[in-house]
Amino acid sequence: MDHDLELRFQKLTKHLEQSFGEDLDIHAMLFLIGVNEYGKGHKKYSKQEKTDLIHVAICTLLVPSGYYEFKGRDEEGWPHFELLNKLPSIGSDEQQHLIKEALLDYFKVNNYYSENLLS
Repeated sequence: MDHDLELRFQKLTKHLEQSFGEDLDIHAMLFLIGVNEYGKGHKKYSKQEKTDLIHVAICTLLVPSGYYEFKGRDEEGWPHFELLNKLPSIGSDEQQHLIKEALLDYFKVNNYYSENLLS
């Protein structure tokens, strides 16, 4: 695994833990992105809604890479995406790398995080 990526990701995790509590893992970050993209804020979500929120997050993260395209929202406000390019068959290490890079990019692009912040 890329040592630089791991250090950058740890710094992001520490930054987010200041607002959202300790032990924030990738799934928790995906959930946060899903909630943010859904736009309905913090509330109690059903198990299916949590799964849907994580799916929204993954699609959102993969839009800049050209895998998905945002198509719009349904009557309940849920974002919908279209798969443009099939995801390559990659191992779990490469998957982790892709997701961590995408998480870093998402939080930077949306001005929730800057790599220049002091820890």
